[in-house]
Amino acid sequence: MFPIAFHPIYQHPLPEGHRFPMLKYELLPQQLVYEGTASPSDFFEPELCDLDSVLAIHKPDYVNDLLHLALNAKAARKIGFPLSKELVQRELVIAQGTITGAQKSFDTKVSFNIAGGTHHAYATHGEAFCLLNDQAIAAQFLLDHNMAKKILIIDLDVHQGNGSAAIFQNNPHVFTFSTHGKTNYPFKKETSNLDIAFNDGTTDEEFLHTIASVIPKLIATQKPDFIFYLAGVDILATDKLGKLGCSVEGCKKRDELVFELCSKHQIPVQVSMGGGYSPDIKTIIEAHANTYRAAKDIF
Repeated sequence: MFPIAFHPIYQHPLPEGHRFPMLKYELLPQQLVYEGTASPSDFFEPELCDLDSVLAIHKPDYVNDLLHLALNAKAARKIGFPLSKELVQRELVIAQGTITGAQKSFDTKVSFNIAGGTHHAYATHGEAFCLLNDQAIAAQFLLDHNMAKKILIIDLDVHQGNGSAAIFQNNPHVFTFSTHGKTNYPFKKETSNLDIAFNDGTTDEEFLHTIASVIPKLIATQKPDFIFYLAGVDILATDKLGKLGCSVEGCKKRDELVFELCSKHQIPVQVSMGGGYSPDIKTIIEAHANTYRAAKDIF
């Protein structure tokens, strides 16, 4: 089938009542295997990301502060997770999962990371549950190792990929495309190469029509030889942290559209899962699982 990065460290313990649904990282692999969308042999366990790869994106002072748990209180608060050695290790493992998956995509056409999509991490700091920017690190890794010359990041999470936009704002080899809720976090948006901000309550029809008209043009003009896709499911109307009005079925059609274009143009794609904060964990798992089901049908 296709390679899926997963490690038990992904399900990091959080204080009771924390709003981040960490349980999804345990349940999603179980669901994929249970229903036959994936088999146990499809999963691989990443190791810790090499610091050279991290430092190709993130500034040394910030990385050093993370490794030594030396962030000041304000910086730690912006991340939203209690800082610990295990949390930092988790982020390093997630980043390596995205790198390794990207490498594998050249053979398998598509790869996944059960976690990742940490697009709010900047070169100099983390925020909003994101410490290290996994897809930015992996994109730079491919460029530095001459595995790709032009990369397209397709970020369809409900929140703008502000960290990714800032990191690559002066890099002509990476084109950042973000769709997001206009009034959603981050309230001060960065400037991606292309941003599309949707009004509150935007439904499947408008969302799908927009991306169906835009992404083919981006592929035609940018001619990427690799795509990173952030498949956040917080575009759902049920999402606690999102303000759009999409359905679970519309979210799946979004994934199908992206994968069909990647397949048609024979562009390898790495997929990180991004956000999903619906009150019912079953809704989150169903929407995330649909992304894998769509890939299985298309690739």
